[in-house]
Amino acid sequence: MFSDLGFIMNYFNVRTISYLPAIIFAAFLAGCSSGPGLENLETAKSEVRLYYDSGRYDKELQEVVSEAMDDFEKVEVHDSSAVVFDVDETVLSNYPAIKKLDFGFVPDIWNQWILEAKAPAIEEVRNLYNYLVARKFHIIFLTGRTLAQYEATYKNLKEAGFTTFDTLIVRSGKMSDAPAENFKNIERIVLSDMGYKIEGCVGDQWSDLKGQYTGIKVKLPNFLYMVD
Repeated sequence: MFSDLGFIMNYFNVRTISYLPAIIFAAFLAGCSSGPGLENLETAKSEVRLYYDSGRYDKELQEVVSEAMDDFEKVEVHDSSAVVFDVDETVLSNYPAIKKLDFGFVPDIWNQWILEAKAPAIEEVRNLYNYLVARKFHIIFLTGRTLAQYEATYKNLKEAGFTTFDTLIVRSGKMSDAPAENFKNIERIVLSDMGYKIEGCVGDQWSDLKGQYTGIKVKLPNFLYMVD
């Protein structure tokens, strides 16, 4: 198995691996082993599809958001208080496109989907967003999307109901190829230096929540892909 894993690491660069759909990568590794309890790829995809389509995903989101509201309710809001939101699978859902691709990843198709600016809002998270806006928190969107996708992302956010925010931060320049965790940590440091007091971060990846100036960590479920 380890020789097969080494082959994968040589075939794909590390950044590419981090963006592979989680179930695809797990199934590939599973096929390299004869260990017990492994699932067929189609079975894994069916289970993920059922998780999202049956309402379990929405139920878990509701539980996470309810707990987050309880946590933020305890925060005394000041003029500098801010909450940082990720975008993909945090406030905007790409599940329609990912499901249509049968949980695969084709860069050109993915980029076209983003540029169409049609990703629907994740309702439960929009409820959290509306709650925070009502309490006068500054809202900041910090995403791994690229500068070329900025305009479409801005439009999509506005049309999905996220109309009030201070700024949308995307990857550009030296940050274009930085690991997600490093990129987001550096941007939060910059925000802090600008005078924001980051009271919380909301994201679907652990890389959204690691590092400095995270405050309350709100981890949303995502069984579609992993970003390191």
